[in-house]
Amino acid sequence: MGILDSIVGWIAEQIMNLLDLTTGAVLGALGCDMSVFLRYFPAAETMYDIFVAIGIGFILLNLVWQLFKNYGAGIGLSAEDPGKLLLRSILFLFLAYFSDQILALILQFAGTPYTWVVDASLPPIEFANFASVLTVIVGCLASGSVTLIVLILTIIVAWNYIKLLFEAAERYIMVGVLVFTAPVAFATGASESTSNIFSAWCRMLGGQLFLLVMNAWCLRLFVSMVGNFIANPLSL
Repeated sequence: MGILDSIVGWIAEQIMNLLDLTTGAVLGALGCDMSVFLRYFPAAETMYDIFVAIGIGFILLNLVWQLFKNYGAGIGLSAEDPGKLLLRSILFLFLAYFSDQILALILQFAGTPYTWVVDASLPPIEFANFASVLTVIVGCLASGSVTLIVLILTIIVAWNYIKLLFEAAERYIMVGVLVFTAPVAFATGASESTSNIFSAWCRMLGGQLFLLVMNAWCLRLFVSMVGNFIANPLSL
């Protein structure tokens, strides 16, 4: 059993070392800055101009179509007020063309609380110590192969933590998609018939940014819990 215990203990230690490495890499890379997104998806910046052209084309096409419908109002076609339509079209043309700068300001604003959460001062911890602390506690409470029980508990903790990291990464990618397709989303606000799509996009962007901050907060809570557990294992 000595050799088996050594192997199992080594595996548990390597799992926690992997969490140490992953934590620093993920929390440092993710956020409301799109530089990491562009590093892995460089085509997004290249194709951004295409979405700008599509957005502007959609606004102009919708403007012509709605004005044309005004001529058919007498035969039952519903049309928007030409004055309001023109003002909305000009406004959203401006928003679609300068959407990169507008979104940069929004990301800078949303990135402030994310930075506060990530940079919050917490006691430094090493996940590798988690397995050794578990070994001591389980050894006091259980009999048999203690390291095997510790390995199972370590895997459960590591798996749930990695799922949190993957969720944060997924949220970050979703924000990147919304940011680099923003011109098309702005274009849908130029007409009353498609304004609900623009409203849904705004809610989605705000929700994803909020959840991104909440993911970072949950990860930091988990790290602080592990640090407290390692420092005072018998007080829990």
